[in-house]
Amino acid sequence: MITKEEFLFLYKKNLAGECTPEEIRLLESYEDDIVMPDDHWDADLGDKKRLHGLLKAKLSNSIPDKSVSKPSRKYLWLKVAASALLVLTTGILLWRSQQHAPKKSNYITTSNKKIIPGGNKAYLTMANGSVITLNGLKNGVLAKQTGVQINKVKDGVLEYNKAPGQNSGTSELAYNMMNTPRGGQYQLVLADGTKVWLNSASSLKYPTAFYGKERKVELSGEAYFEVAKNPSKPFTVSVNGMVVQVLGTHFNVMAYNDEKEIKTTLLEGAVKLFNKDQQALLKPGQQGTFNQQQTAFNVKNVDVDDAVAWKNGFFAFNNEDIQTIMKRISRWYDVDVVFSEKFKSKNFGGTVSRFNDVSQVLHSLELTGSVHFKTEGRRITVMP
Repeated sequence: MITKEEFLFLYKKNLAGECTPEEIRLLESYEDDIVMPDDHWDADLGDKKRLHGLLKAKLSNSIPDKSVSKPSRKYLWLKVAASALLVLTTGILLWRSQQHAPKKSNYITTSNKKIIPGGNKAYLTMANGSVITLNGLKNGVLAKQTGVQINKVKDGVLEYNKAPGQNSGTSELAYNMMNTPRGGQYQLVLADGTKVWLNSASSLKYPTAFYGKERKVELSGEAYFEVAKNPSKPFTVSVNGMVVQVLGTHFNVMAYNDEKEIKTTLLEGAVKLFNKDQQALLKPGQQGTFNQQQTAFNVKNVDVDDAVAWKNGFFAFNNEDIQTIMKRISRWYDVDVVFSEKFKSKNFGGTVSRFNDVSQVLHSLELTGSVHFKTEGRRITVMP
């Protein structure tokens, strides 16, 4: 039996074509044995037995007769189960690190407008300084530069391809920059086939095509990389005095200017971290932390799913203080956050969807009974 969080994560990953064979087999083995959690169930979520029955009925109705091939039946089950579980998991996957029974929410708002989650928003700055606002543009070729063409292939995805009729010879490097605002995210496919997911309030500077002996990009904020393999041409990411070097691998880098540490989390392959004084080699499942005030990298084993939860549509908190949590909420919902003078830092853990409006996310945190919020316009006050 896998948890709902694991199921939803693997389901979304499978739809994107990113599951390993082992993960696909795990999904296929997860039949209709849905178990609702007994701990910390809140009455505001509805009657537990009724919701459980409704879910089982939806699953039963979604599975056709036995004449349908087994893979098709399971795909339909996964599709319906995921949509149902997305509803059921809203607001119940958060818990306080110090366990006690949850209390009612005292969420206060003085605004009649919902603060909706972020979406696919970004700005593309061309080599000549012109800026293109990507959200709202139709799919198709946006521009041509130094032998490549820039295509918007679908909502939230920009791709660089060799222009038709162009040779693969060298040319002068031309740099573009993609910026996501607060409340924005975007996906980018570089000219070498490397895929980049850019989180909110982030920027990536990169060449329109890679010439020479290496591939270099510069990051501010947070991004997840799936680097196209090319042993003869290393790929490097420069971030605030640190460099991540790879040949072909999957990793996440979090390097916001308002965070004390740069965190690099490796999912697949190998990466080398280095600055002018130190270096460290990461293995899959490890996270390397760099602090400008320290001389050495700190390497430790972590749950890599937490580091890339944002890419898969979730906030994942692992015994994190409320200040760190609210920074993420501020970036994604484009809100300002202040703390009351009497508030003392508390830690939280759990998972909640990034696609709820902010009131639902705050309500889930309040169910722990150890924090409360007041919203005035786009300003959120954190209170004890």
